[in-house]
Amino acid sequence: MEPQSWPEPDPVVARAVRAKSYGRQVPLPVAVRDRLGELFPDEEFAQAFGATGPAGWSPGRLALVTVFQMAENLTDRQAAEAVRDRLSWAYALGLELTDTGFDFTVLSQFRTRVVEHHLEEKVLDLLLKRLTEQGLVGAGGKQRTDSTYIVSAVRDLMGLVGR
Repeated sequence: MEPQSWPEPDPVVARAVRAKSYGRQVPLPVAVRDRLGELFPDEEFAQAFGATGPAGWSPGRLALVTVFQMAENLTDRQAAEAVRDRLSWAYALGLELTDTGFDFTVLSQFRTRVVEHHLEEKVLDLLLKRLTEQGLVGAGGKQRTDSTYIVSAVRDLMGLVGR
């Protein structure tokens, strides 16, 4: 795996998302991308992915898919479909309109690699860092043991986007 920055949202996808959300609050994936940017850089997961072999999906993007999957209580198959079918997810992931996504089994393989390389807390750590930088949660405290702070920060984020 060669870590790469995520591309900006495809202009066609961005126009469609804005048109469909006109006058309404944007979907969570759009709010996350707009407010938090590239939340999970690939280099943060590099130790879990080989330097050789066929190119695969970005581990940073897979981490974000996993977050959206958990937020919406989706199965792996449903999450993979969402990547293919939902404009808001394509926008958040920086995918082109024609991107074909990935097979749903990639998500369980990703989670297995993350666990095998002891990176289970990496996603939460990166999320907390960015939320703290944005002033959506305070530094220190009990964020690591109480998800109430994260839920509250996401609500705050959605409130700011709706203004």
